[in-house]
Amino acid sequence: MRHIAAPVFAISTKYEGVRSVIVATAFSSVSFDPPSLLICVNQETSIHAPLMKAEHFCVNVLGHSHRNVADACAMKKGEERFSIGDWEEEMGVPVLVDAQSSLVCRTADRHRFGSHTIFVGEVIGARHRDNAKPLTYFDRRYIDISQAPDLA
Repeated sequence: MRHIAAPVFAISTKYEGVRSVIVATAFSSVSFDPPSLLICVNQETSIHAPLMKAEHFCVNVLGHSHRNVADACAMKKGEERFSIGDWEEEMGVPVLVDAQSSLVCRTADRHRFGSHTIFVGEVIGARHRDNAKPLTYFDRRYIDISQAPDLA
């Protein structure tokens, strides 16, 4: 799958007063009615247990300027991951204030499959920025697709 370019997301939640966040690329829209999406989370990650119990989570779509947020999620642990970026609480979950988009979801369903759990979220809140360039992951590195040559 490393040969498929994908946007980068910071998945966040809060359970029993403890905030959790990871970076991920496994995301998809599910339905327009109700507005919903899915994320796939490895069962070995630090956020898995809180997501299994939490009622809400947020999908923060990272812009190219958020490379430091992605790096913090990869290199730091626990609450230290929130030391980079401007985070605020919205509907009970951490939201990255200047994310390209932030989609707050009510957890509607969970399905375990292999090493991952598929979380289906009904979107209950959203905010978007028009001027962000997406942070994209390809072949185990971040790339700037706005610098890609025109293939037309």
